[in-house]
Amino acid sequence: MRHLKSGRQLSRNSAHRWALMRNLITALLREEKIRTTDPKAKELRRWVDRVITLGKRGDLHARRQALSIVQDKAVVRKLFDTIGPRFKDRPGGYTRIIKIGLRHGDAAQMSVIELVGGEVAKESSAGGGKKRRRARRQAAEKQEAAA
Repeated sequence: MRHLKSGRQLSRNSAHRWALMRNLITALLREEKIRTTDPKAKELRRWVDRVITLGKRGDLHARRQALSIVQDKAVVRKLFDTIGPRFKDRPGGYTRIIKIGLRHGDAAQMSVIELVGGEVAKESSAGGGKKRRRARRQAAEKQEAAA
């Protein structure tokens, strides 16, 4: 019986699993969007939400707790300076998982996990809505008129 044993094992021992999660957390906070397998993304979501909540708190104890997980001072600085304040009014759900299909080598289900509302995600979206297209068109017309 596995009562009260939360989390996925991911076919690793506990030390390997913890190192994997720390590396994935650091990569996601640095890049704001990463590609990984579906079970890893689902497990990563739990940990990243906790770390971003530490970034929202912003006090010294939260910074030290985040440093014990992330261990990259530049990423922790980004977490507390930009990512934490960005989600200040959001009560949770800081990540989005998008399934992208199967990996060619072993047919593993792959996913993209990204931070919600990030500039990276907005820039990568193709096209855009009517308002964005209208704003681009108006900016282009202003440049033509000025030239």
